[in-house]
Amino acid sequence: MSNHPLLPQPVPCVQAPQHWQRVDFISDLHLDAHEPATFEAWAKHMAHTPADALFILGDLFEVWVGDDNPDPFALQCAAVLKAAAQRIPVYFMCGNRDFLVGAGLLNTTGMQGLNDPTLLDLGTSNDAPSIRILLSHGDALCLDDHAYLAFRAQVRQPEWQANFLAKPLAERQAYARDVRSKSEALKRSHTDYADVDTQAALAWLKACDAQVLLHGHTHKPAVHDLGQGLSRWVLSDWHADATPPRLEVLSWLRQNAQSPTRGLCRLPLSA
Repeated sequence: MSNHPLLPQPVPCVQAPQHWQRVDFISDLHLDAHEPATFEAWAKHMAHTPADALFILGDLFEVWVGDDNPDPFALQCAAVLKAAAQRIPVYFMCGNRDFLVGAGLLNTTGMQGLNDPTLLDLGTSNDAPSIRILLSHGDALCLDDHAYLAFRAQVRQPEWQANFLAKPLAERQAYARDVRSKSEALKRSHTDYADVDTQAALAWLKACDAQVLLHGHTHKPAVHDLGQGLSRWVLSDWHADATPPRLEVLSWLRQNAQSPTRGLCRLPLSA
């Protein structure tokens, strides 16, 4: 299983210190200036969450055209991230909308970048086995979406990214507007997206000796029992203006680590 073609090697590991009592996971906020209510809910949570660490697993932004973008909304988002990272560790993994986030934004905000996938080892308590969670955005495991995977392989190449980022900012911003337009058209069409491949998910988990795969991307929050004591937890997307609103944080609580969910639970946003 360790040679599964989809699994990058080696997989980096974040070792959680024992003082982490709560860890928050969010993804797929698709932050955009045209949806201020979602931004406000996110900014409030970033400022007030009692978590000891926070992991952002991709698609924080609806689209990101480079760290040099002086757009006021992008700067506003960066300020929220910086304030949070000065208070608690904030980890960031790229998604399919914000894969151009680079060292510039990470350095400006103080976030710590994550490879996809990354293993999170939450340690042990009461001599129980260590809880190991494999973190991913999730898009690389949607094996039936052949067209998207071909696109992903292209745009993740350093040469493609360097060529794109060398384009004038106005041209990149036009690309962003086109992405938004196509995204809205897909939403209206109610297209059913490919889901994570179960066998690939199992291969990743076994290769990393992890019990849980935690990801976003699909906008289908659920818990999937994969058998053999393994599970797949899917994060919710965020949309404050939806009916009902979709604003959800997945958290890990050390005090519940020995529960059937290994301490994972869905919690309301911080007041």
